[in-house]
Amino acid sequence: MEERNVILKTEHLVKNFGALRATDDVSLEIYDGEVHAIIGPNGAGKSTLMDEIVNRTHPDKGKVFFRGREITDTPAYQIANLGLCKCFQISKLFSQLSCFENIQIALLKKHGKVYDFLPKRRDYLQDEVLQVLDIVGMRDKAEETAALLSYGDQRRLEIAITMALEPKLLMLDEPTAGVARAEGYEIMKMIRSLARERQMTVVFIEHDMEIVFHYSDRISVLDHGALIATDTPQRIRNNDFVQQAYFGGGNQ
Repeated sequence: MEERNVILKTEHLVKNFGALRATDDVSLEIYDGEVHAIIGPNGAGKSTLMDEIVNRTHPDKGKVFFRGREITDTPAYQIANLGLCKCFQISKLFSQLSCFENIQIALLKKHGKVYDFLPKRRDYLQDEVLQVLDIVGMRDKAEETAALLSYGDQRRLEIAITMALEPKLLMLDEPTAGVARAEGYEIMKMIRSLARERQMTVVFIEHDMEIVFHYSDRISVLDHGALIATDTPQRIRNNDFVQQAYFGGGNQ
């Protein structure tokens, strides 16, 4: 069997919220260059696990490693600077600014010019901004206000903002939530193309099983905070828990 490089690893992650154990001894390895889905019923601990990885939520126990370096106690903004970036389930856009300005702000952060929030020149970093918008097919929407975009385009813009930081590993919390399945397929097709073109690893949470099985290289299954299985889509499809939860009328 071909040996794969591990870009992200968690060891025995535990997180409690009062009496609720959100993650229960989760040890997971993500391979460099793969598109990896995390699935599980509502409340399984998927978003908490992602937040622990990027240290928006600090685990009670366990460790996180990125590209061989422990990042468990690293501040979230420094983790992003290392190339591990997350897009959120709820859009974090500057809703009253244009698509151009949203990308421009991300690039200011990338270039370490956080105090130049309002550049004197409107075309500051223009070429870079337009290149980023090209990545997600939104150059023609550069001057549109973010709040007026369709929900699918808002998701694309949020991905573009994250791509401006040139991530090595992109984490997406339900990237197709709220959009029609056909548009969801287009978004995931774009994400897979970006992963291939930029040699980027992708980890995503998703409830639509057709999208999960169509676009994943491997899938991890969580239930009540515990990691039930990690395997190829075909083997996960045949997993007893997945069959009951997703194909036998169980809780989705």
